[in-house]
Amino acid sequence: MRRILAFLVAAAPLVAQQKPTADLIVTNARVYTVDDAHPVADAIAVRGGRVLFVGDTRGALALRGAQTRVIDLDGRTVIPGMVDAHGHVSGLGSALAIVDLTGASSYDEIIARVVAKAKSAQPGQWITGRGWDQNRWGDTRFPTHDKLTAAVPNNPVLLQRVDGHAYLANKKAMDAAQLSAATKDPSGGHMERDANGAPAGVFVDNAMGLVTRVLPRTTRDDEKKQILAAIAEAQRWGLTGVHDAGSSAQVLDIYEELGKAGQMNFRMYAMISGGREESAVVDQWLARGPQSGLYDGMLWVRSIKLYADGALGSRGAALLDPYTDDPHNNGLLVSPPAFIQEIAIKALKAGFQVNTHAIGDRGNRVSLDAYEAALKAVPVADHRFRIEHAQILNYADITRFAKLGVIPSMQASHQTSDMYWAGTRLGVSRLPGAYAWRSLIDAGVVVPNGSDFPVEQLNPIISFHASISRQDAENWPAGGWYPEQRMTRDEALRSMTIWPAYAAFQEKELGSLSPGKYADFVVLDQDIMRVPAELVMKTRVLSTWVGGKVVYEHK
Repeated sequence: MRRILAFLVAAAPLVAQQKPTADLIVTNARVYTVDDAHPVADAIAVRGGRVLFVGDTRGALALRGAQTRVIDLDGRTVIPGMVDAHGHVSGLGSALAIVDLTGASSYDEIIARVVAKAKSAQPGQWITGRGWDQNRWGDTRFPTHDKLTAAVPNNPVLLQRVDGHAYLANKKAMDAAQLSAATKDPSGGHMERDANGAPAGVFVDNAMGLVTRVLPRTTRDDEKKQILAAIAEAQRWGLTGVHDAGSSAQVLDIYEELGKAGQMNFRMYAMISGGREESAVVDQWLARGPQSGLYDGMLWVRSIKLYADGALGSRGAALLDPYTDDPHNNGLLVSPPAFIQEIAIKALKAGFQVNTHAIGDRGNRVSLDAYEAALKAVPVADHRFRIEHAQILNYADITRFAKLGVIPSMQASHQTSDMYWAGTRLGVSRLPGAYAWRSLIDAGVVVPNGSDFPVEQLNPIISFHASISRQDAENWPAGGWYPEQRMTRDEALRSMTIWPAYAAFQEKELGSLSPGKYADFVVLDQDIMRVPAELVMKTRVLSTWVGGKVVYEHK
């Protein structure tokens, strides 16, 4: 007996030493965990970058050690780290470095912003910008180059439309590309022309390459700096990760470099850009195999981004019936359906996901058909193929998403940006299938949310507000636009946390504040789950945390 007692006494310090202690404890908070086992909590404890405990303050403080940092949030709201399920990191980085055209209410305002930039540019230096949207102007027709050319004659100017599916060029830029009336439209694109057939200045979808092929390339060092700037900007708005929708070979290389150096601090789910001209890059990654959670859970490369059609705003989205406001136009299929099917088959064999951009009802149907054919050829149970945007759906195709196991990755802020003119494009009869989140959820699928930044603003609260209200930032229209398609607040929160995680095969690591998962979370200054919907847009991010470390703090 004495020996047993002596052993227990000797072992007691060892047992005490083995008790896990937290690196960080957050108390006095309202924590929405997105974990059905414990939906709301008062406190969380973090150890080694992962959630150690979720529950009451007493339980969390029991894990305090000599080196534990304890933060009292004074009743503030905590949610899991928000993830944008469809953004363009390199695009955001370049947008931060070029002329910002977003929100301009006229062509004259666009020109004024370019002229201001030209004052500091050398003659012959390219001037680039992004964000024009003719649907915001009094005259909603595509602009012509004439006024832009007259205002900036000595510099090539190339301005990307807000949706990324059209460019506006001045004459200096078109001359550099040696374009004329004899230049033919490429497959899957078209060039606006004047009465004589000469280039009028706007290039849609695949025709954009006619001009961009002569645009000076961004250096690798500049692109790396831009990516770091984009990540920092995303963290400022409460994002802890993104699904990067179309990463080039250079961008993928930069992500790996940042990950190896411990400089990422952002969960990057990178989709390999999979156009026909990028087949060699796709093949290299397919041979390497799916990569998940590299560099302490900062990088995933296990999906391919394809394009079925263009965008609604530039009338490039492929429709089953013509545009109501352009009856001779059905939009553009920018990739042959057979190509989508071919890549899908290769991806299924290699264990990769395919995520296809499709906006129009025809683009979506073509993508679903290609997926269905590929899955018949290579049956895979848990493929989680996605359609990016899924904006305009024929009613007959809504149930096919659940039947085929396809995830509609959508952006709620597109609805509130497009609702002013979508009826003009589509006519009233097609609008019930537009931005139809409720119909898709009720059909049995999850709807991961995002912004498509820099097409839309980066702030994820915009998409949360749109999801629950179907209203813009000014809470218009009263009652919401087709309000029957709204999400509940619980669904809206899931659409920015656990549903993106599921759509990226990450649900065991991310998406909820559950013990064992990465401690990614956001502190907000008000409770978005309880304040009136009209106040949601006033929410500010107080701090953003990745792996239990603060990466942004409001000053």
